[in-house]
Amino acid sequence: MGLAGISKSTVSKLCKDIDDRVGAFLDRPLTGDWPYRWLDATYLKQREGGRIVSVAAIVAVAANTDGKREIVGLHIGPSEAETFWATFLKSMVRRGLPFAGCCPRLLRRSDRPPAGG
Repeated sequence: MGLAGISKSTVSKLCKDIDDRVGAFLDRPLTGDWPYRWLDATYLKQREGGRIVSVAAIVAVAANTDGKREIVGLHIGPSEAETFWATFLKSMVRRGLPFAGCCPRLLRRSDRPPAGG
């Protein structure tokens, strides 16, 4: 792959930089109007403690009023349990993407944005 001779410390620095950039992207505030949203989940294989395990991945895609689509959220968890979905949706609301009228069982009234917001 063209990576021969790279030290472990260089690989670690590169991975940390990638992790920081991905974290900043996934935690960024979501401003503007995103009237169209798609939520989906799938299962992936992940290495944990030397074993391969199945994990749930929730992905949120939104389109703004200009039609530009963007991945606005991604969470990985052990399963698609209700608590996992609720945590994911609450993080989207906290970042500025309201889900008014969506998933009332998952988003208690205190987690929802004010009316009109």
